[in-house]
Amino acid sequence: MALPSTYTQEHKRFAEFFGKIRDAQAPDKFTNQLLLDWGYKSNNHRPFIPILKALGFLTPDGSPTQRYKDYRNHSASKSVMGDALKEAYSDIFLIKEKPSPSDRALIEGKFKSYHNTSDVVANLMTKTFYALLDLAELDSDKKSGTQRPSTNKETEPDETGIQNQNLYKNGSNLNLGLHYNIQIHLPATKDLEVYNAIFKSLKDHLLE
Repeated sequence: MALPSTYTQEHKRFAEFFGKIRDAQAPDKFTNQLLLDWGYKSNNHRPFIPILKALGFLTPDGSPTQRYKDYRNHSASKSVMGDALKEAYSDIFLIKEKPSPSDRALIEGKFKSYHNTSDVVANLMTKTFYALLDLAELDSDKKSGTQRPSTNKETEPDETGIQNQNLYKNGSNLNLGLHYNIQIHLPATKDLEVYNAIFKSLKDHLLE
C-alpha cells in the first residue's frame, strides 16, 4: 500500500518535463543542476525530483532506474507511466481501478485523510496525481507486444493440402489418365442377331 505525499504547483508542466526525459540521454544522477539546465529554475520545480523517486524513475540517490530508461521508449512511455502510477499510488487504485475526473473529490479526500493534511495540500496532491495520469496508459493489454497466432486456413494448409501441393510440384509422382464409364442399355429381345450387331458396333468404334 502506498500514497506519495509529494506534489508540485507546476504540475501543468509535466507533459513538457517528461518529454525531456524521453528525448534526453539518461544522466548518471538526476540533480537540481540538471533541472536548472533544462530551464526549470523555480523552487516550485524542485519537487519534480522527489516525484520521480516516488514513481520509481530514480533511486534514493538520484540515479535513473530501468523504469526511467524504459520510459525513454516513446512507444512504451504511457504504459511505463501507468505501471509506475499503479505502484506508487496503489491506495487510489484500490478505490478506483481506472480513476476518472468524476472521482476527484473521492481521491482528494483520500489524500487528506491518509496524510492528515489541509484541503489546500490535498488538492495539490490530487492535481499532481491527475496530471501524471494524463501521461499514462492504464490498460496493460495495450502494451503487450505479443502477436496472436494466425487462424487463417489459407495460410496454414492441413496435412492433406501439403501432400497435394507436393504432388503438383513433382510431376513424376502423378499418374494422370482419362477413364470412361460407358453404359449400354440392351433392348429386351430374344433375337441374338440384335445383340451381335450391338457388340460388333462397339468393337468397331470403341475398341479399335
